[in-house]
Amino acid sequence: MKKFIAILLTLAMVFTFAACGGSNGGNEEPQGEPEGEAVKVGMVCIGDDNAAYDRNFYMAADAAKERLAEEGINVEWVYTYNHPEGDAVKVDCAELADAGCVAVFCNSYGQEPSMLKVAAEYPDVIFAGLTNEGSWKDNLENTVNAFPSIYEGRYLAGVAAGMKLQEMINNGEITEDEAVIGYVGAYTFAEVISGYTAFYLGAKAECPTATMMVEFIGSWGDPTMEANTAQDLIDRGAVLISQHSDSTTPATTAQANGVPHVGYNISMSDVAPEASIISSRIDWTNYFCYVIRSIVNGEKVEQDYCQHGLADGDVVLTELNENVAAAGTAETLANVRALIENGDLQIFDTSKFTVGGETVTTAFALDTDGDFVADSEEAVFDGAFHESYFQSAPYFALRIDGITLINEAY
Repeated sequence: MKKFIAILLTLAMVFTFAACGGSNGGNEEPQGEPEGEAVKVGMVCIGDDNAAYDRNFYMAADAAKERLAEEGINVEWVYTYNHPEGDAVKVDCAELADAGCVAVFCNSYGQEPSMLKVAAEYPDVIFAGLTNEGSWKDNLENTVNAFPSIYEGRYLAGVAAGMKLQEMINNGEITEDEAVIGYVGAYTFAEVISGYTAFYLGAKAECPTATMMVEFIGSWGDPTMEANTAQDLIDRGAVLISQHSDSTTPATTAQANGVPHVGYNISMSDVAPEASIISSRIDWTNYFCYVIRSIVNGEKVEQDYCQHGLADGDVVLTELNENVAAAGTAETLANVRALIENGDLQIFDTSKFTVGGETVTTAFALDTDGDFVADSEEAVFDGAFHESYFQSAPYFALRIDGITLINEAY
């Protein structure tokens, strides 16, 4: 089968594959039967339809299928569900490749190690580690990474949050020192630190007295734990909730407490119409189209899909909930977005934050023993920390002033 696929790729012909068999007890589900011949593409998902994180990927897959159909490329998506890591991911990757998928996308951080153990056996299949970083460093030509610059969207979402906090201050609903954000975080990884820091800096640009508490759950998604953590943050004094976690329960918890909310991955205004202002998300449509189109045309897929953000349409905001947002938010977001896109606003401008009261002059971080550990490159130059500049995966891991970590257990 692999030899057959390679011949078809070389000739740049339309691909024909047999219907895909079930995997892992029937977890795979063809998403509709395309008319005529189709390119089969697989995705290994950390969750399922119940997770906002995975729904964001399904939306992009559907959009890519529609866009590519207009180009004459019919796509059949095949999914596996609820496999965050380990042997199940290895089985998924192998079975999707054996079933004729020309590309296999692994949609979450913990899946990549297992994916890499399988990829060498299928050199004619592209394996893409989404939100990962190991594939661009290995010696396999068929493994690739992708991570659009979501920190740009996080900053914009923070602007919306900061405007809401400042409006609450101006209206006498809270005092300046009560402008406290509660943030539900997954893990103490650079991805999460980068995201919540960008969010906070966006909020602080509009509400100078804002501070933030971050509480980690030790999971990408756990609806009950996310709800409990959001409630704990509110009980500790948070007057606005945001999140880097996969479910919508922080939004519904915020609404139940009469607290505004800013989300992630999908719009949460449908489940919390009286609380959720806006969400930032990665739109994977462009990347899916790029990879599939490259394969069909016999072109090389970029090893590390780096420096793709707001300006490219790979990072977006959901529709603004005008019923909750502060007056003038839409106009401000448009203006700030333009500044980011033309390079006039650097998200991690080192004049806008401090670490331990000091201005940051190096990207080198302290390890647990207090010794400096160098990043692969010096990311601080021209007055800013240049996130996702040398690689797509985030590497901003500085603990800036103004943000309190409630726990550091994960």
